[in-house]
Amino acid sequence: MENMLLVGLSRKMTLERQLDVVANNVANINTTGFKADRSLFEEYLRSPAHEDNFVHADRRVSFVHDRATFHDFSAGPSEQTKNPLDVAIDGNAFLVVQTAAGERYTRDGGLQINNQGQLVTASGDPVLGTSGPIVFQPTDKEINIAADGNITVLEGTGRTDSVRGKLRLVSFADPQTLVKEGGNLYSAGQGIAAQPDTTSRVRQGFIEKSNVNSVHEMSRMIEITRTYTQISAMLQQQHDLHRTAVEKLADVPA
Repeated sequence: MENMLLVGLSRKMTLERQLDVVANNVANINTTGFKADRSLFEEYLRSPAHEDNFVHADRRVSFVHDRATFHDFSAGPSEQTKNPLDVAIDGNAFLVVQTAAGERYTRDGGLQINNQGQLVTASGDPVLGTSGPIVFQPTDKEINIAADGNITVLEGTGRTDSVRGKLRLVSFADPQTLVKEGGNLYSAGQGIAAQPDTTSRVRQGFIEKSNVNSVHEMSRMIEITRTYTQISAMLQQQHDLHRTAVEKLADVPA
């Protein structure tokens, strides 16, 4: 009986953590460039609660173990904004941004120009080019971002393109090693090096929306909640049965 309670408890614990993952996905349905997280489960076998006076060894009990969460880096749908500073990345590359904690990586292409003329993210972090931060002049107009990330403008009254930089696009051999830090940013683990990405392409005037499927995630949330409720009811029934058995044993005459 105790083994069933332990198995049920292990399942409830994994459901709680799975619900946290799904809830975070739902909360970021409208976050530009957001990548959903998924839960990974596995069977965990171990010796059960047991008595030591049985002749044969007890069979191991199968528990539920949430091994890890992983990132779903599948592409989200593109939305045309016609904003010349917005970019969507076709491919596996990331934009590189400079933060107070060092270089970070993002798929959020909703870019802006701050008061200093720097190209920044929606959070105000400078977007890095191949030669450092990308800076515009007050007289710049008709910003053009080519498919390879090269940024040109028309300066002043001239009709000749002036280069302002080139977006630094990077990718990783194993993107699952990236760590989400909040603010739609990723950090690379220790010893993980970003590699220049020359195959991905940039589309100006578009943004990549979240790859979260709202219908699927809401269905998963309902399913998890129902399962948690059912297991809680089952565990309560087993607890009541155990209590009833103890009470009846106590009533047996000595």
